[in-house]
Amino acid sequence: MTDHRAETIGLRADAAANPATAERLVPAPLLAPAAFDQEASKDRQFVTALARGLDILRAFHPGDGMLGNQEIAARTGLPKPTVARLTHTLTQLGYLNYTRRFRKYELGASVLALGYAALSNLDIRQVARPHMQALANYSNGSVALGGRDRMSMIYLESCRGQATVALTLDVGSRVPLPTTAIGKAYIASLPERERSALLDLMRKRWRDDWSKVKAGIDKAEREIAQRGFCMSIGEWLPEINAVGVPLRGPDGGALYALNCAGPAFSLGRERLERDLGPRLAQLARDVQLGLAKRPAQDATRKLRRV
Repeated sequence: MTDHRAETIGLRADAAANPATAERLVPAPLLAPAAFDQEASKDRQFVTALARGLDILRAFHPGDGMLGNQEIAARTGLPKPTVARLTHTLTQLGYLNYTRRFRKYELGASVLALGYAALSNLDIRQVARPHMQALANYSNGSVALGGRDRMSMIYLESCRGQATVALTLDVGSRVPLPTTAIGKAYIASLPERERSALLDLMRKRWRDDWSKVKAGIDKAEREIAQRGFCMSIGEWLPEINAVGVPLRGPDGGALYALNCAGPAFSLGRERLERDLGPRLAQLARDVQLGLAKRPAQDATRKLRRV
């Protein structure tokens, strides 16, 4: 069975966590560039060289340190000569730093500047965080806000309660789309055309497990239609349970999703279904209301300055 895990995860505990868990958590691989090249051939506006350059940056995972051209080529599926040209260009632009001693690269400050700009401009993080922290404290679990990045959900904000054992997924962590509550909530709420296109890509990625994966997505769609949230009971990791809800801005623009997750022994099915699921759905409504009020509040502040 194909294994697609988070790029960054741990069980935070003063007591020893299960060591087998860490061994199973490997970086989620990128979608093969060949798949994008095939799609790009249908789109005259698609710039393949730019896409490949971004693939180089995506090859770096949290905790990796430096990577050489050969390692980057193995992760991206790109030819090594192509990788060498792209890493040279990215180094000249400040997106990579090159260490001659090791003949390897690391992400540069320009990448950090882009990431900081993106996060700081997301009003949804500022509005959502107080609500998320309150639910994290109440549940003694982890509450996260995420957006899609290819076949993963990437955490844009993350809050944790005071539990001795908790998920330690922080901002920038990735989890797989089809087996997590946050990912399934996102998929289930996409417009039909976008959802169909995404499912086609996912069918190729998870082809060995597709019947099981698709059944989980269909179930999540029914759950969200019926009660506003979906659940993942040990689907991603056997010891982790979670509930997820979709979240769209008041203008109907970008789609995000929220989850509340934690160890199965503290976040059981009944608690998720009867308590935390409805609370998370209400949290999403509160955030949408807060986002709707924000433009008026910002306009009032500007008038006061004048």
